[in-house]
Amino acid sequence: MSLPEGYGYIPSSLITIGWVLLWQSSMVGRYRKKAGIEYPQAYAEQAEVKDSAAALRFNCMQRAHQNTLESAPVIFVSTVVAGLKYPALAAAICAAYSFGRVVYTIGYKSGQPKRRTYGSIVSNLSMLGLLSTATCVAYQLFPPC
Repeated sequence: MSLPEGYGYIPSSLITIGWVLLWQSSMVGRYRKKAGIEYPQAYAEQAEVKDSAAALRFNCMQRAHQNTLESAPVIFVSTVVAGLKYPALAAAICAAYSFGRVVYTIGYKSGQPKRRTYGSIVSNLSMLGLLSTATCVAYQLFPPC
């Protein structure tokens, strides 16, 4: 089996997720410092959140980063598999996912979690598109009985 023409788009699109995660990680560190939350505490406690807008924003930023980490493996595998037959489509959907994660993060880090909705819609639809396409490709690649 050889890689299809255009498969070079796949690594380029996957790298965007790494850049999003790096940006989110640096923002978590910045918000952690502003909120005064010491390591290894992963999140601010509810009492801290009630007393501090900075603690709430830290929790929101931390959650945005964690949520991206939770979905990244599915995106990576789905993009690689979908790209075996549809590289341009897979790369475009992966890039849309990364864009959605940026919009999601910007909304969430505001301290008003409902602002993450638009980015969530884009990234979740992207995940659905990649999973569907990857499932179709996996079926096409399955050897006949």
